[in-house]
Amino acid sequence: MSRRRIEGSFVALITPFNEDGSIDFGAFRTLLDFQQRHGTRAILFMGSTGEASMLSPDEKKALIVETTKMKTGAMDFFYGCTGNNTESTIANLRFARDNGADGAILAAPSYVCASEADAEAFFLEVADATDLPLGIYNNPPRVKTDLHWDNLLRIFRHPNYVVHKESTTRVGQVAQVIAGRPDVSIMCCDSPNLGLVLPTMSLGGHGTANMTGNLAPAELATISAPWKGYAEAEAFRETYLRLLPLWHYVYSYINPVALKSLMNACGLPAGSLRRPLRNLEGEPLARGVEIVQRLGLDLQYGYRMRTSLAVAA
Repeated sequence: MSRRRIEGSFVALITPFNEDGSIDFGAFRTLLDFQQRHGTRAILFMGSTGEASMLSPDEKKALIVETTKMKTGAMDFFYGCTGNNTESTIANLRFARDNGADGAILAAPSYVCASEADAEAFFLEVADATDLPLGIYNNPPRVKTDLHWDNLLRIFRHPNYVVHKESTTRVGQVAQVIAGRPDVSIMCCDSPNLGLVLPTMSLGGHGTANMTGNLAPAELATISAPWKGYAEAEAFRETYLRLLPLWHYVYSYINPVALKSLMNACGLPAGSLRRPLRNLEGEPLARGVEIVQRLGLDLQYGYRMRTSLAVAA
């Protein structure tokens, strides 16, 4: 299998729901068209932004089957395929591959708190079981398993791995991975609290795997462009500093509470969060609306702003 270098904005898409709680596939089509028109390079379905942990197994299968029908070739479609153990992860990968996925993103199985050695063995075993292009999401705050750069560089020798997303606060980890020159796209979370975007891009990273692109896709495409010279670095600096208020807002609640609530307030077809999560209302939501308007994103994207949600909280 040949590796595919993915560069630019890799957006972790929300999962839109109808009023009855079912997945809104019409809204998916609208959101995907929105992303494609504004420069997004790849989409992750069923990440934490997509409320994957609250989707049923049947919903996850239906989501893969229906969204792969929406591919145009302009963006790669990756799917979160981590199961609760090795066997279920392999089964998820095979289903995704057989139904048209371009790739899959994997984290260590949550809650089991695997050692680094066990996590490394997991990533290699599942990669041996498929020829689907894969990415690793190193996110210890969510899954309670961390990977050292030595583990990562060994894993990336496997030809099926094509993407790495780092979600720690360790700039040194990113530097060590980049210095190891693995043949993968090196990306990071866009959280301003982790602070990895600037060092990742300045050291030669290939983009960001982000959630803020749900609301500001063109800006995230600019921030996620690899630095080939001064022009990209200057565009990055200007856009990064301008977007800080929005970043801090969407990361001010557990993902994707603030993001999805604000998307609804902007008129994007997001739908409610799944309980026990609840949509923001009142002053917390109004703060996000004010930021969108202050940054001019409502005019840029034609958002029809409202401060109260029409969907159930």
